[in-house]
Amino acid sequence: QVQLVESGGGLVQAGGSLRLSCVVSGRTISRSGVGWFRQSSGKEREFVGYTAWSDGSSDYADSVKGRFTISRDNAKNTVVLQMDSLKPEDTAVYYCAVRASTSRSRYDPRSYDSWGQGTQVTVSS
Repeated sequence: QVQLVESGGGLVQAGGSLRLSCVVSGRTISRSGVGWFRQSSGKEREFVGYTAWSDGSSDYADSVKGRFTISRDNAKNTVVLQMDSLKPEDTAVYYCAVRASTSRSRYDPRSYDSWGQGTQVTVSS
């Protein structure tokens, strides 16, 4: 069993920053990494970024590259998504998830078997 709890969402003006945290607990030893996704009203869940357990390497969607950064605090079992230069189109519910399957792409939500509850991010223009 893996549990994830997100926090840090809120309302911010365009150009501002938010920091989302994802605390991961449970049996993660067989998982390969943590991904961040977002979903806005009427749209499919969208890949935002990913960090691998093995080497801490990260990967980002083109839409957030250069603005968002994923980091880890291993002592606190926490993965952080730092979001800078936010835009109104970043408005969505953000989810962290633990990846179980490497047979599917890290960009595919079906590759993840444990999800957090989601946290709302709203960026006003």
